[in-house]
Amino acid sequence: MSNLIEVLKKAAPFDILPESVLRGISESLVQTSYTRDTLAYRQGITELKGVDIIVKGEYETFFYDASENRRSIEIHHPIYCFGGISILLNRRKALKSVMAKKGTVVYNLPRKEFLKICQAYEDFFQYYTTDFGKRMLDEEFSHFVKTPASFEESYIAAEQLYSRKIDGITYKDIVSCPANTPIYKAAKHMADNRVSCLFIQDENQNIIGYATDMTLRDNVISKCIDVNTPIGEVMDNPIVSISYQAYLYEAVLMMFSTKTRYLLVEKDGRYVGFLSRNRILSEQGQSPLVFIQSVKLAETIEELRQKWNYVPEIIKQLLGRGINAEITNQVITTIADTIAIKIIGRVIREMGEPPAKFVFMVTGSEGRKEQTLKTDQDNAIIYEDKANEQREMVRKYFLTFATKVSDYLNEIGFSYCEGGYMASNPEWTHSLSHWKRNYKKWIEESVPENAIKFSTFFDCRFLYGDKNIIEELKQFLEEELQKPNDRFFAFTAKNALQYEPPLTFFKNIKTETIGKTEVFNIKNAMTPIVDLVRVYALQKRIYQENTGERLKKLMEMEVFTPQQYHELYQSYYYLMALRLENQANQILVEKSEPNNYIRINTLTKIEKATLKEIFKTISNFQMGIKMRFTNNILG
Repeated sequence: MSNLIEVLKKAAPFDILPESVLRGISESLVQTSYTRDTLAYRQGITELKGVDIIVKGEYETFFYDASENRRSIEIHHPIYCFGGISILLNRRKALKSVMAKKGTVVYNLPRKEFLKICQAYEDFFQYYTTDFGKRMLDEEFSHFVKTPASFEESYIAAEQLYSRKIDGITYKDIVSCPANTPIYKAAKHMADNRVSCLFIQDENQNIIGYATDMTLRDNVISKCIDVNTPIGEVMDNPIVSISYQAYLYEAVLMMFSTKTRYLLVEKDGRYVGFLSRNRILSEQGQSPLVFIQSVKLAETIEELRQKWNYVPEIIKQLLGRGINAEITNQVITTIADTIAIKIIGRVIREMGEPPAKFVFMVTGSEGRKEQTLKTDQDNAIIYEDKANEQREMVRKYFLTFATKVSDYLNEIGFSYCEGGYMASNPEWTHSLSHWKRNYKKWIEESVPENAIKFSTFFDCRFLYGDKNIIEELKQFLEEELQKPNDRFFAFTAKNALQYEPPLTFFKNIKTETIGKTEVFNIKNAMTPIVDLVRVYALQKRIYQENTGERLKKLMEMEVFTPQQYHELYQSYYYLMALRLENQANQILVEKSEPNNYIRINTLTKIEKATLKEIFKTISNFQMGIKMRFTNNILG
């Protein structure tokens, strides 16, 4: 057994595990020997019983192409671990074929034991997601892993991720202690309960933070903190929670957007358990969300550009499996957010720490989390107010900062905004007090241009920085919107009426000709829904950013009936799915730049009939806007 422990110490990623864990692993290993050259695994067919650790001989791994030629050949010698990616990311099926050479000896760790280690040790699990992300940058590797049906089912669109609710899975029980508990007692409490995450409570038993093995390592041991110090002084936070009725994909997206490793599960006003990122990703590692993890691990501009270029493939697969367009939008947005955050961090490292607290916010479709594959930059910067003598220096830093971020994003594939709604434009990088004056002016001086600006920046969303700054701005906006201003709402409503659904007098789809092709602009067809929902959200001071979320809130407030909500929701996301599918085909099939034009001759009769009904629905809702906000049915 001692010999096996020494072997494990040399085998990545087992070499990062404690010796006590390696001892237990060594007892579970099963030896296999090959006396002749043997095809041990066939790609996409053979189900792995566990991971193999080569201790003698060699594994030749490769892909069979359509002509049974061996491609992407790799030779692996002792000490090498094979099979982890296949188990985690390919529903246990071998990702590559394996020829075990004569005289090869391997030790197999059963799949169940391997998954337990992945759940317990984040660094161990991250080794495989990192390795996979790096491999996907190789063109030949990525070509072959995209083709097997089992891989598409696993990695691109794991159905369970989108259909299972959190209440349908087993989440862990909460183990907690008071914030004034000494560190050593908190650690003993973790050991006694065999948990790696301990939640911390205040005097009212509200959970205010958590401590993990990593907390103890980074915040206590590495800093030589006295173990009698209260655990509350070294705990991690903030606490993030999710409803037990939420879907599994929502939990993973929330973990990525908030950068938390743990989510508390809330039911009937109380916390009933928690989910760990490792647990969800190891169980549901076959989804686009593992791709997001690989984006987080990308370092160079070229890597990030390649990641963004791969997004159309993911979107095509999701839509092909019938995944709702709202979810698809969220996947695109999360990937785009991850890339933008990576770029912001890069620029800060290049320029040095900012001279003031700030918020980098996204606006427009990005702000609403409704990005498509034809996307440009919509962003702005708010920085804290500084003394007069510092203002020029602070402003100069952030304008330079914004320009660098914008240039990098453009290089990756997020084109410059033609309308100039970017932080690199001096008009959209200002202090908090200046932004307050902007919003106040737009509300009080109601002219069409201001209505457009207000609409764009009402759809703002925090991306990076000090969240308190944007919260203060929204509180200011809340107070301003409560003041009587019928003229402002009338102008905003008229802005929502400037686009008309593309229907002719005889209720046929109105087209325009580009070249010799009859098309209609699907973005313009969708805009009335976005705008009219925003008008109602403004009136009711609803600050959900997403059109679907706003619709749901308006229904809960009885502004819309359940039937109206359903009609608008289905209409909007039907159009969104059609738009995304069209753009994905333009990129992947036609090899052209994506746009918002749908060719009429590509639509089926059913699609045309559905579109006509949708456009009628939008027209009816626009009539309601005219009556409610402008007191003018005709104009």
